[in-house]
Amino acid sequence: MGHMSLTVFEVHLNPGSIADELLSAEVKKETNAQVMTVAEAKKVGFGGLPDLGPNVRLIAVAKRDGGWIQKVLEASHIVSGFRVHHVD
Repeated sequence: MGHMSLTVFEVHLNPGSIADELLSAEVKKETNAQVMTVAEAKKVGFGGLPDLGPNVRLIAVAKRDGGWIQKVLEASHIVSGFRVHHVD
């Protein structure tokens, strides 16, 4: 894996949402986006994350694909809000 800048979206889901509906298979395939819980993210080395509760998912994606993911999140009916973090 070469070093690359990542964009990490902290996504807050509406309670009762199915997190699998967050990104379509096509978007995941095209962007290689990784959708993780906070616990999963800590296991792969994203440190310093507060426990944001069960309705939060983190989406890690190459910075160049961040705009696409952001559009998907803005249009999603299961997302109550999100924050964008840049990880170099």
